[in-house]
Amino acid sequence: MKKLLSFLCLVVVAFVSVFATGCGKQFDNTKPVDKKDIKVGLICLHNESSTYDKNFIDSMKRALANLGISEDQLEVVTGVPEGQDCYDTAVLLAKTCNVIFADSFGHEDYMIQAAKKYPNVNFSHATGTKAHTEKLDNYSNAFAAIYEGRYLAGIAAGMKLNEMILSGKITASQAVIGYVGAFPYAEVKSGYTSFYLGARSVCPTATMKVRFTSSWYDYDKEKAACEALIKDGCVLISQHADSYGAPVACEQAGVPNVTYNGTTISECPNTYVVSSKIDWAPYYEYAIGQTLKGEKIATDWVGTIETGSVKLDALGTNAAAGTQAAIDAAKAKLQNGKLHVFDTSTFTVKGAHLTEYQADIDDDGTFTPDTNVIADGYFHESEYRSAPAFDLDIDGIELINE
Repeated sequence: MKKLLSFLCLVVVAFVSVFATGCGKQFDNTKPVDKKDIKVGLICLHNESSTYDKNFIDSMKRALANLGISEDQLEVVTGVPEGQDCYDTAVLLAKTCNVIFADSFGHEDYMIQAAKKYPNVNFSHATGTKAHTEKLDNYSNAFAAIYEGRYLAGIAAGMKLNEMILSGKITASQAVIGYVGAFPYAEVKSGYTSFYLGARSVCPTATMKVRFTSSWYDYDKEKAACEALIKDGCVLISQHADSYGAPVACEQAGVPNVTYNGTTISECPNTYVVSSKIDWAPYYEYAIGQTLKGEKIATDWVGTIETGSVKLDALGTNAAAGTQAAIDAAKAKLQNGKLHVFDTSTFTVKGAHLTEYQADIDDDGTFTPDTNVIADGYFHESEYRSAPAFDLDIDGIELINE
């Protein structure tokens, strides 16, 4: 009988332990948390070999250091695909973490699902579009006005094209930019269009060719796309894809390159011009700070030049003379409102200047246009939601989908 009772006790203890683990730690995101007790989760699509994910991870570590929180209180899970694995990972982290972040567009639906299951844990998703329509107190989206950073990087590209024209290396009509893009999403279109408009603001004869890889991270595809663009007459390359494939192809071919999410100057010392990036540390500091205070995180948060979220890395030695001055002048105009990246007087669509445009702001899954985003002579990017909505195909940019 004693052995039976002992056995039954062990079963009960095991059951209670499993039940408690399944339910997770009991949080209350409406109450303050002591800094030493907070736990932060970060879900990444790839790992630090991806420039995109490395930028998120590095930004998180800076944010924790700035807040005085130990890295031991951070749990990073890398290599999480945009599918059920994201939900499973978020649920696992929700058992120990007060606030959980995810870094890739396709993670969103699974983060929302986890947020509904754990209403007392904060969930934040970068690049997402649905927080303002889901209206969950514990789910939020974040992005930055990186189109302004890409515009400034585009000025560096335009200055380089001008240098090449003046030196006789190319003619004005040969000022063709190549761009390696992941997908034809608004985020990517907003990025390469703002980059192109920046380049053309100083080099008016510039045109652009874009090749899509249908992948956020594929070294071989990105390298091959870059090589194809160079073969097709592109004399300067930029990208919105996450590996070193395109920059390495540029270095091997001796073609100037403008990167994204971090400098490639050590890998490409002879061709690197500049890099634009989002510094996520200001957002992490804000969102974690709100969690510490037991206060709601903003539904849609947009980082700016002023918040320190939109940045350019230092110019490479391959940059043209006068580039920094040109960037600084444009940056000042962006900050004082005298310059708008998507000023409709600076581009046309099928030969016409736009006076209105219905964009898909309220994501219903069918990409239905629902909100006019043009007013006062410019497209109001990232003002109706944090994620980019600019999905126009403007004149001067050729899309190559093969």
